[in-house]
Amino acid sequence: MTPVSAPSRFSKRRYPLARVAAMLLAFGPSVASLTAHAQPPAASSAPAAKAKTVRMAMTAAFVSESGMPVYGRIATYLSKKLGTEFSFVTGQSYGAVDKMLDAGTVEVAFVCGLPYVLKHDANKAAVHLVAAPVMKHARYGNKPKYFSDLIVRKDSKFKKLEDLRGATFVYNEEASNSGYNMPRYKLLKLGQTQGFFGKLVRSGSHEESIRMVATGKADASFVDSLVLDFDRETGNGWASEVSVIDSLGPAGIPPVVVSGKAPAELRQRIKDALVTMHKDPDGRRILDDALVDRFVEVDDSNYNDVRQQHQAAVKAGFTTIK
Repeated sequence: MTPVSAPSRFSKRRYPLARVAAMLLAFGPSVASLTAHAQPPAASSAPAAKAKTVRMAMTAAFVSESGMPVYGRIATYLSKKLGTEFSFVTGQSYGAVDKMLDAGTVEVAFVCGLPYVLKHDANKAAVHLVAAPVMKHARYGNKPKYFSDLIVRKDSKFKKLEDLRGATFVYNEEASNSGYNMPRYKLLKLGQTQGFFGKLVRSGSHEESIRMVATGKADASFVDSLVLDFDRETGNGWASEVSVIDSLGPAGIPPVVVSGKAPAELRQRIKDALVTMHKDPDGRRILDDALVDRFVEVDDSNYNDVRQQHQAAVKAGFTTIK
């Protein structure tokens, strides 16, 4: 089936997008960025050169949209720890952030595992892994891993993936590991490559996919377990009105990367600040609010599962879910 785009309405009484947008805008004068100011430098008899702002972006979150201000808080934290101004760039697509990392116009980013793998495998010098979160919930086994959860409405007649033949399936976007790559591999393993769903809808975000399932606009979706966890824990969005009937994974959790254009010294300083964040009282509070235990250093092998599933789909000629 040919995917169609979902409407971009977010209208549930508790869905906080409008409020979140206002919160994000409150951090700075531009819709495009949230700027965290570093502590002023020590007094000097000579005028200091203006330090370059480090730009930080996000395409894959360890919280839902309702928790987005946490990234502004991380930018503030890094500014204070490194003595360098960090600016959180918002509202950019997977593809846009990918190009900005290539150009070095964004130095650091929280990205999905699949875009990371594709970029790394095309050019190992393009981006460098810095760290990845380890979530608090016991489900994640104290490792930098996450899941893709198959959700349906709480009153749905669907009880397992095989029941969904001919149903309406919504996904966030094709570059997503949990929303597209992992489900595609599951269908490949089941031999369902010639047309399984009746209709496919591209929503643009995991939050919108959850909303569409909860309100009956779609029958099912595979969504990021971190997004679902956060909205369940905080009581935001529509997560309380869907049920999980299957889970895929674990897989390498979305990492933090630094552009290959950024200095190695900056990369190391960012890594050091993140992996020790849980030991700092201010850092601990930010992590607790995001349901994160700590950041850890990771290497490329953490994403071999993501890589293998994508490569299997390409080899089979099954690049588009049907």
